[in-house]
Amino acid sequence: MATYLYQPKGVCSRLITMDIADDGTIEDVAFEGGCNGNLKAIGRLVKGHQAEEIADILEGNDCNGRGTSCADQFSHALREAMGAARS
Repeated sequence: MATYLYQPKGVCSRLITMDIADDGTIEDVAFEGGCNGNLKAIGRLVKGHQAEEIADILEGNDCNGRGTSCADQFSHALREAMGAARS
């Protein structure tokens, strides 16, 4: 298992911390900043799922016309982590 840190851009959350198992399963995710209850719910919903599946689901989610959201930034974080894991 590896821990990844990601600094989101254009959203209220300041940091996403993810633990991803060697097989690509999301073990844990935590957001600093942002909408606390909603982001905790995302963490609970994605736990145990494959990172690639969740990235596909959340990619493109928009928050108030920003062109991104914390969920969309999480998809970017997962894709970056998956790329790092393949290297």
